[in-house]
Amino acid sequence: MHYYLLIDFGSTYTKLTAVDKEKGDIIATANSFTTVATDITVGYKKALEKLHQKIGRTIEFDKKIACSSAAGGLKMAAIGLVEELTVEAAKRVCLGAGAKVDLVFSHYCTPKELQAIIDKKIDIVLLAGGTDGGNSDCVLHNAKVLGEIGVKIPVIYAGNKSCQDQIEEIFQKYQIEGYICENVMPRLNVLNINSAKEKIKEIFLKRIILAKGIKKIETEIDKVVQPTPDAVLQASQLLAKGYLDEPGLGEIVVLDIGGATTDVYSISNPNTSKSNVIVKGLEEPFAKRTVEGDLGMRYSALGILSVLSKEEQERINKTFAIDIAKECEYHHEHVEDLPKTETEEIIEKVLAGVCADKAMQRHCGKMEEVYTPLGMMYYQTGKDLSDITYIIGTGAVVINSADPGYILTKMTNHELNRMELRPLHPEYLIDQDYILASMGLLAQEDPLLALQIMKKRMRKI
Repeated sequence: MHYYLLIDFGSTYTKLTAVDKEKGDIIATANSFTTVATDITVGYKKALEKLHQKIGRTIEFDKKIACSSAAGGLKMAAIGLVEELTVEAAKRVCLGAGAKVDLVFSHYCTPKELQAIIDKKIDIVLLAGGTDGGNSDCVLHNAKVLGEIGVKIPVIYAGNKSCQDQIEEIFQKYQIEGYICENVMPRLNVLNINSAKEKIKEIFLKRIILAKGIKKIETEIDKVVQPTPDAVLQASQLLAKGYLDEPGLGEIVVLDIGGATTDVYSISNPNTSKSNVIVKGLEEPFAKRTVEGDLGMRYSALGILSVLSKEEQERINKTFAIDIAKECEYHHEHVEDLPKTETEEIIEKVLAGVCADKAMQRHCGKMEEVYTPLGMMYYQTGKDLSDITYIIGTGAVVINSADPGYILTKMTNHELNRMELRPLHPEYLIDQDYILASMGLLAQEDPLLALQIMKKRMRKI
């Protein structure tokens, strides 16, 4: 027998998935509250005990592999030159590596601004700015300010290559733990994210895991290999593209609503085929991830309220006979409470629907009408998701909902968003066993098996 144990140390739950390689399927899943604030092994062992109870016996696993978003996940600050270009490029690198971008800075930063990096306990700084051979003054200034305020966390430089030597000198002078990578935007509107993305993952494994107390688990498992969102992104790409002779599902969007954030992943061709559309801004990636740190079911529940207009709040209150302001406050203050009544389940569904709607609004591209001598033209900013084949829902609130369709269809809400490039006619699937992160882990060992399990386990609604 060959058994894999795939572990996701989440911010709220530690989730385990046991896979039998010979059977070619999952044999059990289990979860327990994550205990990273005290001893992460406690929550892990509780979940493992539940897993063995479900299986009916104790199993010796050949490999135990984990990902983690515990203790707030991987928190990063992105610094760039122009907000619409190098700052956006830096953000995409962070998000693509499985991080959460908590702080964003542009232009010449002041010591007071960058002090927030220390105050908010950021894990890694990504410093960018200038195309190759372009502006160098701004990145040199910002590097010096980071040194002057005494930043002690890793700083990755991925800006204008012409001043790499000067950046290294600043790192040495101020004893900054600095790393030099390829420029994230070597030419105008051209992205180059792989070098910096891989460095972020490397630092995550070597340094951040230790800092968050996850090092304690190393005696229990083989390795923690990546941030959880990166595992989900890898699984999503595999599910969309397929592997060898095993076809994938085609272009997909994945919605992951958690207690602290709402993540959206789109795996699709970023190019438009419409002759009357001009694409503006940075090129869009085939595999894109966005994170909404103000949209979550527990820790970020107050953010749900803040994104709703008074009219939207009143409409929700009238339609569902609830007080959404009161419910968001309650969810924020009682993060461990789970719905027990039909009314509480309706409230969960409504809050999740807002997360889905607003997260898609921020993730998808938008059109702008422009009148020209040649007739009506359109400017497209961002990614066109109108031809997406499937929307896949994951996260506890979606999986456990009695009406997941309500939540997922909010992602195709075109009523008030005519110019947004949301999916038009997708089918809807549920990650019913909560396995996307674990399949991203399994894909590193056996991608074909991971793909086959995902196709088998996604439930159509």
